[in-house]
Amino acid sequence: MAVIDMPLEELKKYKGISPFPSDFNEFWDKQLAELSLIDANVELVKADFQAPNVECFEMRFTSSRGARIFAKVARAKDISKPLPTILEFHGYTSQSRDFSALLDRAANGFAVAAMDCRGQNGKSQDVGQVDGCTFNGHIVRGLGDSPETLLFKDIFLDTAQLARVMMAFDWVDENRIATYGGSQGGALSLVCAALEPKIKQCAAMYPFLSDFKRVCELDLGAEAYIELKQHFRRCDPHHVNEDKIFETLGYIDVSNMATRIKADVLMLTTLKDDVCPPSTQFAAYNKLTCNKEMIIYHDFGHEALPKSIDEILKFHFKLL
Repeated sequence: MAVIDMPLEELKKYKGISPFPSDFNEFWDKQLAELSLIDANVELVKADFQAPNVECFEMRFTSSRGARIFAKVARAKDISKPLPTILEFHGYTSQSRDFSALLDRAANGFAVAAMDCRGQNGKSQDVGQVDGCTFNGHIVRGLGDSPETLLFKDIFLDTAQLARVMMAFDWVDENRIATYGGSQGGALSLVCAALEPKIKQCAAMYPFLSDFKRVCELDLGAEAYIELKQHFRRCDPHHVNEDKIFETLGYIDVSNMATRIKADVLMLTTLKDDVCPPSTQFAAYNKLTCNKEMIIYHDFGHEALPKSIDEILKFHFKLL
């Protein structure tokens, strides 16, 4: 791809080229209603790792298709009133960060819940096939059937279930919930805010899973989206089903999810990103109708960003 896939002035207007399914909101409202019928059966046990002023827990809960989802939870030991809470999501094929990485937020007055995505490298259950890791291929899993069978549909619902589970604790302030993540985590931060209207803040860094058709148009060979390219090469070499494929992917397109978000959003965007191209990031941002702010990193790609954590924490501190 080009160093910048569009001039910045064009990026600021770009809203994506992937389809928005006509029943998109009805589809997700139905999924959320069905999720409400599931008994989360929450299990919260003390973790082996503990800190002097912070309690750490391992949590499991039931989500869509009966999968048991794992999350790390950290909170202050002494609680005088319900805590603002940050829901944290990790990058593609990875897992939640170590407990030690959650301590800065927990020590500053937040509860933190960091979820493992089902079927990736954490402890959440992948009931579609096996327990544990299937590493990647998650974008195209279920793509040949219907939106209901997409694996990411279930991962998206897991984020909503995590929010519901955390808001049910008496030590959590359900009116002060934030989401946070980068790459896949940035996508899921936006998704969680889209599916749970009570969420007040969303911080997303170079979000993944946005504007799939644009990704294919750019012909990226980056690992993150290679499975989408390979799906066409192996399963539909003549692109006979191209329209249906992109229509189905529209249900899990973060740029479409952005239209549902009511929370305040902070997005950190990189202009030399060849993993999650700038245009796909702007496609999501430009569809937001809520209070929003973008911090642009002109000379950075899909990498660690200087002062990014400081900016995100300053944003979250508004909840304290």
